Amino acid sequence: MITPDDVRRIALSLPQTTEKIAWSMPTFRVAGKMFATLPEDETSMAVRCPKVERDELALAEPEKFWIADHEAGFAWVRVRLAALEDLDELRDILVDSWRQAAPTALLDALPEPGGAASD
Repeated sequence: MITPDDVRRIALSLPQTTEKIAWSMPTFRVAGKMFATLPEDETSMAVRCPKVERDELALAEPEKFWIADHEAGFAWVRVRLAALEDLDELRDILVDSWRQAAPTALLDALPEPGGAASD
């Protein structure tokens, strides 16, 4: 089972990522921009996700993804940690969110999920 410690470890392994407490919860940031949080009781995480993709995810896999009411107007989706298949899936989700927040100059430091590293 995926734990909050897994989220923290993988998030902090991404280039130039820092952890900061905000709104009484851990948040993970790259270059000062938030890309993931561990809200409430840390059984889920919130990550950046374009609204169209977010809506499709929530409809296709409601046991895994949902949209919190207070985040409906923003490009964020919630992910139930217990519903994730493995650490690879967790890493792919965190990398995708990190890439949405990272400055362009950092993007080559980390390949897209499922992609090959740049030479």
